[in-house]
Amino acid sequence: MLGGSALLGSRPVLPAPRRVVRAQASLEGPRRDRSCELPHRRSPRLRANRLASGPQLRSRRRLLAGCVSYLSLQSVGDPIQGVTVAERRVVVVVYAGAMALDITGPIEVFDIANRLLGRGAAPYRIDLVSADAPLVRTSSGVSVEALPLEAGQGAVDTLLVPGGWSVGEALQDQALVSWIRTAATRSRRVASVCGGSFLLAEAGLLDGRRATTHWAYSETMAVRYPAVTVDAEPIFVWDGPFVTSAGVSTGIDMALALVEADHGAAIALETARFLVLFLKRHGGQSQFSALLDAQLADHPPIRTAQEWILENLHNPLPVAEMAERANMSPRNFSRVFRREVGTTPGQYVQRSRIARARELLETTDLPIGQIAGRCGFGAPETFFRSFGRSLGLTPKEYRHRFQVITPSGLVDRRQDREGIPV
Repeated sequence: MLGGSALLGSRPVLPAPRRVVRAQASLEGPRRDRSCELPHRRSPRLRANRLASGPQLRSRRRLLAGCVSYLSLQSVGDPIQGVTVAERRVVVVVYAGAMALDITGPIEVFDIANRLLGRGAAPYRIDLVSADAPLVRTSSGVSVEALPLEAGQGAVDTLLVPGGWSVGEALQDQALVSWIRTAATRSRRVASVCGGSFLLAEAGLLDGRRATTHWAYSETMAVRYPAVTVDAEPIFVWDGPFVTSAGVSTGIDMALALVEADHGAAIALETARFLVLFLKRHGGQSQFSALLDAQLADHPPIRTAQEWILENLHNPLPVAEMAERANMSPRNFSRVFRREVGTTPGQYVQRSRIARARELLETTDLPIGQIAGRCGFGAPETFFRSFGRSLGLTPKEYRHRFQVITPSGLVDRRQDREGIPV
C-alpha cells in the first residue's frame, strides 16, 4: 500500500481495464509486453543417437548436462545494458515504513525454491540493503535486518523494490531514487511490489513501458507519470526486464513467476504447493477494488444523469434517455460525459451494472439469474459473459470468495437504498 494522503490525495477514480497490446521486445526498439505471462527461451534441439553407447553416450550426456546448466543461468527477456550474472543474487531495497509482506512474501518464495532445488542448481542469494541499516522498522512495527546500501554493489540478478505506507516520503529521498536508478543498470531484471512501482517510475525506469501498481493508486500513478502506461487490472505486468506487481500479496505471485522463468514450471508449482497457493491466480486485481470506483462528475447535468443511471440499472438505459435527464442532445451528452467522467456513457453503465452485481453477490443470497435481471443484463448468459470479461471470475466464484457473512448471517450493506425489495 502507498503511504501519505498528502502525496496521493483522496482515493482516485480507477481507469477502465484496458486490453493488453502486445509488441516485439527490445531494449532499444519496440518492446514485448508480458501481462501475467512468463517469457520462455527456446532451447537448442539436441538429437540423441539411440545407438550410441559407451564413451560416445557419456560424451553426449555431458554435452546435454552442460547445455542445461548453461541455459539455467541465462537471462530471461532483455537484460539491462547487457548485464549477465553468474548467480541469482536478489537485492531487496528496504526503507523505513516499507510494508513487511512486500519484503517477506517474495523472499520466502525464493527461499523455498532454494530448498527444493538443492545444492546442484543455481540458488537465490538474498541481500536486504538499506540506507537505514542495520535495523529497519516496517510499517507494521516489525524490524528487518539489512546491510548498508554499499553492500548492494556489483552485478545483481533481481533488484526488488517493495511498497509501503511511507512511499510518499521515499519518493522525496533523491539519494534513494538515484541509487535505485544506478542499481538497475547493474541488474538483469528489476521488480517492484505494490507501490514500489512509484519508485521505479520516479527513477525514470518505466518510461515508455507498461506497469501496474495497487488498484487504489493506479490513477494517481498514471497522472504523476504520463510516460508510463499504467494498467490497473493485471496481478503483475512483465515488460522487458521490468516486472511490476499489483497490491501487496501479488508480490508472491510475481516471485512465483520469476522462479518459473528461472527454473521451470515444475519447481514453481512445487513452491506454490508448499506455500499452499495457486501457481497462477484467477482473475485480475479489479476483483478486489471497491464496488463503485467511479466518482460522480462535478458538472451538474452529468452528475444528475449519473445518479439517475445508478437508480435505474435494472432498466434498459439508452443514451437518448440519459441525455434527456441531462437536458442535452444525445451527441452533446456523449461528448460532455466522456470529458467529465473519462469514459463513454455505455461503458459507465456497464461498469455500474457489474458493480451492483458484485454488491448483490456479496451481500445477498439472491439467485444469480435474479441478480442478472436486477442489474439490467436481461439474460443470465449476458451477465456471465460480461462479469467474466470484467473480473476474470464467474459470478459463482466471486460469491464464494467475497460473500460477507457474520455469525448472524449475511451483512446487507445496501440498506435497501435501491428502493427495490431485497
